[in-house]
Amino acid sequence: MTFFDLERPEYAYMFAFLQADGHLAQGAGNKGRLSVELSARDAPILEEFQRLCPYNSTISYRRRATNFKEDHTSVMWPVCAREFREELQALGLPVGRKSEIVAPPEVPFSERDFLRGLIDADGSVGLTSDDLPFVSLTTKSDAVASFCTSYAERLCGALRKPNRNKRDSIYNVLYLKEAGVALATDLYYPGCLALPRKQASADRASAWIRPPEMRFAPPRRSWTQEEDEVILTASSMELASERLGRTLKSCKIRHWRLVGPKRPRVFPQR
Repeated sequence: MTFFDLERPEYAYMFAFLQADGHLAQGAGNKGRLSVELSARDAPILEEFQRLCPYNSTISYRRRATNFKEDHTSVMWPVCAREFREELQALGLPVGRKSEIVAPPEVPFSERDFLRGLIDADGSVGLTSDDLPFVSLTTKSDAVASFCTSYAERLCGALRKPNRNKRDSIYNVLYLKEAGVALATDLYYPGCLALPRKQASADRASAWIRPPEMRFAPPRRSWTQEEDEVILTASSMELASERLGRTLKSCKIRHWRLVGPKRPRVFPQR
């Protein structure tokens, strides 16, 4: 039975959420299960997933001590139906560890609902401590990071080329101010399926208006391969600056990044 039509917003969201926070286990023979465990405050989203899933399943709660809280209550939703698990696998949810290899589906899907599912599970949205709107996503997957940055660039022109951090090799993709407002407004539209607490945070972010006294910095202009050639071949940085229409300082910094600090030439011994 096929029921995951990823062009339907609720299923695109649900599949992304399961890719991020679900765990697909394979047992002996036909045994196995898909399980999701969240904080008890997020039970409404699992109740909605249970409603969307055509197979029998139950939702349960448990209390335990964690590294962050002595008495933590979580909500769990397991589904054991083989057909359900096989369909998830066919769409791109791997069995076992998956954080580095998950990717957007290869079939047509609702992109903004899929991205909202990823952010609800592995991201954040709202206002910073300085009351600046933001949307962020944390992922180990190259494909997921690329999808997020491509979507945001197409939506609002915000160009990001994230790198993995040195501590745990994770991408932290962040959008602030107008870019954060644009994403929050687009992804968390009225009536969409979302975690209630993140929907409320997105609504606050969407309402942000830049204060008149806050300086507006134009988007950064990326360097192209052709511009790098000019930097490397120009007789002087003053000439490169004039030809490229860039500041002298930016040309000098780009030259340093391309070739490093000047070093004395060493001639071979004869």
